[in-house]
Amino acid sequence: MKLKYLFILLVFTSCQKEQKTAQTADLNHTQIPEIAVADTKEAEERSLKTDTILLSNEKDAEVTHILANLIDQKADKDSVITSKFRLDFYRNKNKAASSKVSIRNYEKGSEWSGSNGLTYSSDKNSSFIKIDFGYPACGYTYENYLYYFKKGNLQLVHQWQSMSDSGWGTWTEFMGDVSGKDPENFYCKIVSYGPTDDDSEDSGIVTYSDSTSFSLKGNHWKKKLLSAKDKPYFEKKMTFNEFHRQD
Repeated sequence: MKLKYLFILLVFTSCQKEQKTAQTADLNHTQIPEIAVADTKEAEERSLKTDTILLSNEKDAEVTHILANLIDQKADKDSVITSKFRLDFYRNKNKAASSKVSIRNYEKGSEWSGSNGLTYSSDKNSSFIKIDFGYPACGYTYENYLYYFKKGNLQLVHQWQSMSDSGWGTWTEFMGDVSGKDPENFYCKIVSYGPTDDDSEDSGIVTYSDSTSFSLKGNHWKKKLLSAKDKPYFEKKMTFNEFHRQD
């Protein structure tokens, strides 16, 4: 009889040891949590919409295309929509750089476009990249960006707005040695041509404003406003034909 009780006591003691061991193992597991490794791709803002801006078909081009990713879009109390974009600059399949821009008064159906160089006559291997965004119709305001990408470094050099409607409008004109690949100095000015106060269809007023100089320091562009901001420093009345013959 004593042997029977002794056997039961040994079994009970063994069960207690196993239970205690299991509890200790669980406690040790909770005290050393698994370390989560951050996924950089998941951390990047998800795109609501992506458009492609084709720049070059050359495989050795510094930037072949840009992906314009819509990452956020909100309307204020006046129903004015502000859109945030992430511009990813690619060389073939490899992303080289990114930049973020915010655009107010977003128009549904607006499109992106881009080109290399300060002007359309510039060297197509230029390190300058011009990007435009707006609704493809006369009378709509476009957002314009001038980027500089060289040796892996991306800089937003200048940004402005433009509008054209049947020969009238406002835009930015770049001057200096802008036909080459990478000038070290250049200028720009805002050109506006609008109807006169007498609503004459044959003549208008041309104004120049916001004269700005750009100079390259190392691999970084610096700009300086040379005239009073938003105030014309030149004004002249010209007929519609005279103004456009200048081009």
